[in-house]
Amino acid sequence: MSAEIVLDLSSPVPPFEQLRSRITALVDDGTLAPGSRLPSVRALAADLGIAVGTVARAYRELESAGYVHSRRRHGTTVTEAPPGPRAKAGPVQEAPDVVVQAAEDLVRKATGAGFSRQEMMELVSRTASRLEP
Repeated sequence: MSAEIVLDLSSPVPPFEQLRSRITALVDDGTLAPGSRLPSVRALAADLGIAVGTVARAYRELESAGYVHSRRRHGTTVTEAPPGPRAKAGPVQEAPDVVVQAAEDLVRKATGAGFSRQEMMELVSRTASRLEP
């Protein structure tokens, strides 16, 4: 799994937030299925070259958001029904034209500013987290 996670340590986005966002994306797109076991905090920290506390914070935030469940001596696993697109029942809702237009505008502006697809997704995820009630 750590091969699918790349952190930009020169980014203004803190490493724990980059890690949280990337794992959230892997769960939402089904790459990490329910029951999948995440690497230990120490192992992932070593693989990514970051502090153990950074990984621990990302895991705590993922757990409080309902994406993972941690148990001593059993590790951290993806929950059976994590929040997000995968957890919604039924077909994906058609987006209203105004939302599609806003998304297209965001992609054009972010691409023009040099953002990668992953950076755009992280920005949207952080913004949604900040604005959700």
